[in-house]
Amino acid sequence: MKLLTEIEGERRTLDVQRNGHGFTVELDGRRYEIEVYRPETGVYLLLAEGRVYECRVREESEAPNGYRVSIRGRNYPVKVLDPRRLRNASGAASGASGRAVITAPMPGKVVRVLVEQGAQVEAGVGLVVVEAMKMQNEMKSPKSGKVIELRAREGTTVNAGDVLAVVE
Repeated sequence: MKLLTEIEGERRTLDVQRNGHGFTVELDGRRYEIEVYRPETGVYLLLAEGRVYECRVREESEAPNGYRVSIRGRNYPVKVLDPRRLRNASGAASGASGRAVITAPMPGKVVRVLVEQGAQVEAGVGLVVVEAMKMQNEMKSPKSGKVIELRAREGTTVNAGDVLAVVE
């Protein structure tokens, strides 16, 4: 999907293609192979070339279709100039209806399970805490619903992409 964006005031075309569990992103002629994990709303872990980057994204209320993207301590103002494409693409993959599968963002150890199978949860509620690279990451429910499957067990190790819980 090609997006016309404005990054730090400069118009740029961003080409994003889904590639298995990750994405191929092209910006300014440079191609990046990236795996993306979302441990919580507005926070993304980007795995690229063996390195992990934490990326925080928040909407800018004063700029329509504007966002503030923070990576490695630097803030970037980003504006999507063709927001219909972004809205249509994200709506199809959001999992607002149906099942939401919560997976481990990277290899680590389950240090806490915060819910039980069968529990009713609200969107944004923590389900499982995974420790990876000396950081604890709380995996939150992306939607309100019932925990229909809970595979995480405290003390067990998990691989990137392992299913921890399913909310329906």
